[in-house]
Amino acid sequence: MAHLTADKNFRLPRTVLPRRYTATVSLDLEARTFTGTQTVELTVHAPTNEIILHALALQLTQVSVRIGGTQHTPTSIQPVAESETVVLRFASPLPTGEGSLAVDWTGRFTEGLRGLYLSGKVAATQFETADARRLFPCFDEPAFKAHWALSVRVPAKPELTVLSNGAVTSDKTEGAFRHVTFQETDVLSSYLIALVVGPLVGTPEQKVDGVPVRTWALPEKAHLTRFGQEAALASLPRLQEYFGLPYAYGKVDQVGIPDFEAGAMENAGLITFREVALLLDPATAPLSVQKRVSEVVAHELAHQWFGNWVTMVWWDDLWLNEAFATWMAYKIVDSWKPEWRVWLDFDTGKAAALHLDALKSTHPVRGEVRNASEAGESFDLITYEKGGAVLRMIEGFLGEEAFREGIRQYMRTHARGNAVADDLWKALGAASSQPVVELANAWIGQSGYPLVSVSQEGHQVTLTQRRFYSEPGASSGERWPVPVVLRFEDGNGVREQRVLLREERTPVTLEGSGEIRWLSANAGSTGFYRVAYDAASLQKLASNLGALAPSERIGVLADQWALVRAGLAKVEDFLNLAGRFGNEEDDAVLDELAGRLSYIESRLVEGEDQERFRRWVERLLGPGLEKLGWEPGPEESNRIRLRRAALVRAVGVLARGQGALGEARARVKRAFAGDKQALEPNLLDSAVAMVARHGDAALFDTLLEKMKVEPDPATQRRYLTALTSFEEPALAKRGQELFFTDTVKMQDVTTYLSGLLANRTGRDAWWAEVQKRWKDVVGRTGGAPMLLRRVVESLGLMRTRAQLEEVQALLQTHPVGEAQQAMKQTLERLAQDVALREREGAGVVEWLRRQA
Repeated sequence: MAHLTADKNFRLPRTVLPRRYTATVSLDLEARTFTGTQTVELTVHAPTNEIILHALALQLTQVSVRIGGTQHTPTSIQPVAESETVVLRFASPLPTGEGSLAVDWTGRFTEGLRGLYLSGKVAATQFETADARRLFPCFDEPAFKAHWALSVRVPAKPELTVLSNGAVTSDKTEGAFRHVTFQETDVLSSYLIALVVGPLVGTPEQKVDGVPVRTWALPEKAHLTRFGQEAALASLPRLQEYFGLPYAYGKVDQVGIPDFEAGAMENAGLITFREVALLLDPATAPLSVQKRVSEVVAHELAHQWFGNWVTMVWWDDLWLNEAFATWMAYKIVDSWKPEWRVWLDFDTGKAAALHLDALKSTHPVRGEVRNASEAGESFDLITYEKGGAVLRMIEGFLGEEAFREGIRQYMRTHARGNAVADDLWKALGAASSQPVVELANAWIGQSGYPLVSVSQEGHQVTLTQRRFYSEPGASSGERWPVPVVLRFEDGNGVREQRVLLREERTPVTLEGSGEIRWLSANAGSTGFYRVAYDAASLQKLASNLGALAPSERIGVLADQWALVRAGLAKVEDFLNLAGRFGNEEDDAVLDELAGRLSYIESRLVEGEDQERFRRWVERLLGPGLEKLGWEPGPEESNRIRLRRAALVRAVGVLARGQGALGEARARVKRAFAGDKQALEPNLLDSAVAMVARHGDAALFDTLLEKMKVEPDPATQRRYLTALTSFEEPALAKRGQELFFTDTVKMQDVTTYLSGLLANRTGRDAWWAEVQKRWKDVVGRTGGAPMLLRRVVESLGLMRTRAQLEEVQALLQTHPVGEAQQAMKQTLERLAQDVALREREGAGVVEWLRRQA
């Protein structure tokens, strides 16, 4: 009979619980091997003749248990591949009580980006969701929290920095080795343990309320650490104040890792980052990069409370960690840099989640997770962005003060422990006296979201709701408690009115008097729903765009485009609305407009019609760019610089304007010759992309050489992406050949793959190569779950029905087991894209001919 552990969905019993790990690991960096020895203090809660630990690719050499003064040696040590466990069996039952488990083991570094792996010159760990078991035999589930007292033996090389969760308490040289011991941690789940060893240099130590903070990088990137350090120094006191609790983990080390799967990882006291999410030079970095680094730093520090101090019981509440940190990060950065208007960036993430959540193949924010592998699929837009948007919507409904008091209650009640979603809702409900459990669980436990339709006659408004699908004709009967905030203008000015829309149809009488000039049914676009206005209401909004907040103008555009995708509006109506935005001055609105128009240009029109569409875009937005010019003024604000950058993206990248291309060529040439004033930083990405698209072999060689030696990760990424953009066929092929070389790091393979599939002239040949070498393409991810998801998602860049059928055949014949959700979502979205092209392409052509 098979042991109960012979099941991928096996969960550890609560019979034996760890209290404290005391472990030493010895690393051989050249051979990429390690040995370990540890004692686990544990409590046996019921007599048992076995102890089950997680261990993956580890060889246990000596094992013994001591309880009540008696030593017990296992009669068998049985690894179980299905559950990644090892079963220690004993001749007689172990008695209840406190004892200790001693284990020695050996293992090898992982070849991918999980467990303990070599990232260039740096040995680093990445354990979430379930890869601590690749370095330690341990109880590798989040509910098994324990203290960790770690030490590390490494070669006695003075240039090596050795970091872990706790501060260094001892660093001794013993012959050819250094033995570094770290301060014991507070109780932590195994996925939050971390170790980094490499030739790293750090910023000078700075303290926040006695907590030392340092930011680390390779020596050649040390000049790029200051901004990330400042972001941490700004975030930490704001988070302590919000939670009403001091930071718990002694110190904060932030480390840039040269090759890293995720954006960053919130290991307690030792936060690891992909370099591009931490390192930058504020003198040359676009504001988008500065905002992204600030947001990631704040996100990971927010986890030190929400996730590390109070931890989910199991991975089905992963969303609770990630959604909260996503929302919190924007709140913190907005407090630090209000002029950045980061909530508009939050809305961009929310928009992507709305797109995904309109599919039939979406999933609830909180869904069943049977094993750690399935948890890996949950790191997506629904978990992060929809979850964060729902929290923001609930905060808007409860009010900031009540919401924060509920969070503080939750933190106090579950300090150092584990909790589930309902624990949070109950705390928020107690603090606000509102039906939070009902409101939250409707949004968290149910997939999808509503389309709120608005019909208005004077002060009488009828709101109706039904589930929104991007599939034309799809329908189902779900309803939500929708916290609708109406914003409108009458004779006495602008006012707001709140309605909790529970029923399918609700009449509302607008307050005030006089004519209603315009009505927005999603004030500030904080609600996670789409709005469909009747024709007269939409016309009023289009005629009063200047009265709407930027987020509301974005919402009107995005909702109207979503209605086109769903077959509820015609593309001509959307284009007529888009034509009203020629004088738009807000960069975020311009980017939303350009994103929708770019989709039409790349997917719905061909040949002469494509060129005709580009010229229409240039006529619409070109005058704005001409008025601003490319040269920034001496006292110019960020708002103006970002507007210029958005117009360059629209006129130069989308519309392929020849004037913009000529300007970019001249300025890139000057920049490459060393002229630091040639291009304002916010124009760099667009200018290099435009020039590369039309570039020659000499430019390809220049970009390749610059990319290889560039220390700034954002600049390096810019050059790498540009190498996918060359449209001269021979150079497009050269770009493709780089994919299977070390020139493209593992962390970058999905970005590079997507760039190649987006290349107009190289796409078909590359797609044929991808199909032939699919196993090699997938292999380039090293099995990293997030990268596998993105490889699958990149196939959504295909365009025709024949290509859709080829994608279907490829994924049917060679499925990616760790990306089941991504496969379903990508195929569904691509099928809708192809159907939209067939349904609306002629409408774009007819509309264009009427514009002449």
